[in-house]
Amino acid sequence: MTVTLKEFNHSKTRTDLPNVKPGHIVKVYQKITETKSSGKKIETKERIQVFEGLVLGRKGGTGINATITVRKISGGIGVERIFPLNAPTIEKIELIKITKARRAKLNYMRDRIGKATRPKGELIKPENNTQKKDEEVKDETVSEEKPQENVEEKAKDEPKDTEDVKKEKVTEKE
Repeated sequence: MTVTLKEFNHSKTRTDLPNVKPGHIVKVYQKITETKSSGKKIETKERIQVFEGLVLGRKGGTGINATITVRKISGGIGVERIFPLNAPTIEKIELIKITKARRAKLNYMRDRIGKATRPKGELIKPENNTQKKDEEVKDETVSEEKPQENVEEKAKDEPKDTEDVKKEKVTEKE
């Protein structure tokens, strides 16, 4: 019944989170516990705080110590937070935009101001929107079928065999 450290770490890693890479714009939902003490009473409240920003880097790979650094600009000031991916306080991570980054660490984004803070590169749609894509494809196939029916109806009106065409031309000449 000996469990190696590798097996233990693998069993504790979370599999419900998406694969987050540098260049992705994400929303991180984190549970915050607030305690208030007024006299003898101590009240604890839990709420979920959302932090939306650009992923600058990832450390720790896919292991139990994996962290991501997320940066946003709030009130003209850059704010960065480091989130441990396997922490129980992380409720969920939602992908907003996926851009293709050509570097592993986007530290140069800290010096950018204004529109330059937007990541450049390809905009790839997140996997969360696959249901919307399927619905759009169904709508497109329905719209494509209608013109095909019109073509078939026109084809029915026109004679198909060349012999029929020749007979009609002969009857018209007479």
